[in-house]
Amino acid sequence: MKNSAQNSHSSPALLSVGAIYAVLAYTTWGLLPIYWKFLDQIPAVEVLSHRIIWSMVLLSGLLILQRRRSDMKQLWQSPKQLSVLLATAALLTFNWGLYIYGVNTDRVVETSLGYFINPLVNVLLGCLVLRERLHWGQKLAVILASIGVAYFVWQFGTVPWIALGLAFSFACYGLLRKIIRVAPMLGLTVETLLIAPIAITLVAYWGATGVGHLGVAWPITLLFIGAGVTTSLPLLWFNKAAKRLRFSTLGFFQYLAPTLQLMLGVFLYHEPFTPTHAITFGFIWSALLLYSTTSLMLRPTR
Repeated sequence: MKNSAQNSHSSPALLSVGAIYAVLAYTTWGLLPIYWKFLDQIPAVEVLSHRIIWSMVLLSGLLILQRRRSDMKQLWQSPKQLSVLLATAALLTFNWGLYIYGVNTDRVVETSLGYFINPLVNVLLGCLVLRERLHWGQKLAVILASIGVAYFVWQFGTVPWIALGLAFSFACYGLLRKIIRVAPMLGLTVETLLIAPIAITLVAYWGATGVGHLGVAWPITLLFIGAGVTTSLPLLWFNKAAKRLRFSTLGFFQYLAPTLQLMLGVFLYHEPFTPTHAITFGFIWSALLLYSTTSLMLRPTR
């Protein structure tokens, strides 16, 4: 009785701490365009390479401090899991690189659209790949989002490929990570280790040919190193939030990041937000509202 009482009293505190971690994670992700803008004079591939390298260094160090080398060793001895992680590493690299490219070519608004669409792509992949049954509200949400994208294409005569690339690459990444069931930080560490040799080779080549920017100026070098921190810290905060909050509750916080990105694109970087953008986002937001409401209705009650 005493233990149950303690648990009941600690639950609100755990929820509050979880909410703080969630806000920290998604706010950091939402403000990341500001960080990448400091490196907009450098090719996106070079920025991406340093993001991979320094993330690998930081995450590997954290695993060593946590004394999880045995977990790492066990994972390295599983060819099946490594092959899946190689695929997720490729998807994550594509997603990270596309995001940096989108931000530094003044398409922050479009990157935000991608992450608004992402939850609905997750639903679609869950239906098509995992054969999950969709409620009529979830089906309608996917249709509304599709109409919004189709309207964008019709009005501008171009596909928002950055938004769709971000949404689908991250959704496919999440799907594979769901199937493999490897601990988040351990999996991300191995992913960066798998792709780091390519990144290190590129950085070494750029340095040898004199076109690289590492060591040229201290501010740039510090920003390269800091890319590992800005990548890893929000992930750690997200993991702490996920341990304390319901998954459905955590899902509502994910809209904070693209909302901040959209606000940065429009109000800080003065990117165009036309009536076509407004209608497209209107369809997406309506779809997300319907999807969130349906998810709440379907959530089992205790």
